[in-house]
Amino acid sequence: MIDAKLLARVLGATFVATGLLGFVPNPIVSPDGLFAVNTMHNLVHVVTGFVFLIGASMGKSRATILGIGIGYVAVTILGFLTEGHLLLGMIHINEADRWLHAGLAVAILAGGLISRERALATA
Repeated sequence: MIDAKLLARVLGATFVATGLLGFVPNPIVSPDGLFAVNTMHNLVHVVTGFVFLIGASMGKSRATILGIGIGYVAVTILGFLTEGHLLLGMIHINEADRWLHAGLAVAILAGGLISRERALATA
């Protein structure tokens, strides 16, 4: 079994790092990168990362992972229904983002489903 708290912390750190990386010119995550982002997209990544970290610190790791996974299913659907490159008129996306969001939705949900909260030790 995967420890939900560890998974939430890893996901949280990854999302925060990705969001911050989007503010630095690079070929992967940037306005002209493989995954096209703008300031709003970067902020969504940072906030999502902090939600993972807060969920982990509050003992709600698994619920947080599953909730964000469901959110990413919605983002995926919206992304594929969006014409052009602005999700909800604010968040820059491209085709690579659409498919990454689909993969993230599956991976995050799978991680949440196979993870467990660690039982508290009793004396």
